[in-house]
Amino acid sequence: MSVLIITPGDPRDPAATALLRASHALMQSLFDPEDNHYLEIEDLCVPSIKFLVARNGTETLGCAALSNQQSYGEIKSMFVAPEARGQGVADALMTALDKEARQLGLSSLKLETGDKLKAAHRLYHRHGFRVCGPFGTYEESPASVFMSKPLG
Repeated sequence: MSVLIITPGDPRDPAATALLRASHALMQSLFDPEDNHYLEIEDLCVPSIKFLVARNGTETLGCAALSNQQSYGEIKSMFVAPEARGQGVADALMTALDKEARQLGLSSLKLETGDKLKAAHRLYHRHGFRVCGPFGTYEESPASVFMSKPLG
């Protein structure tokens, strides 16, 4: 029996790209274009972003990215394959992102998520995130929920 592992990954890897495209398609189906804030695949391939994948054996089940904004980290592109949901993949990715942010010496983690993504809200609350106002270049929007978690 294989064990879930979280490792650095490449957004251009075909399995990761497939997950990212599935995530983008979901966001496009739920939100208007101006309310989609995901990064394109090439935008995830820069030194300031740590891209992680969750694997069980050779199967890629999820991915997430941490954008280093110097004083804080922003969680981007968090997605778990539908068939892998409810198996702890998202929790494992969140734990790895938290660890990565702490190793980088960041003071907090922040994220923007869609108002309709209730399962994501529950995940983030479980990991210590609380609702906050817009940050960075984001603007207030009824379709956006902003969350933050201090790292101590």
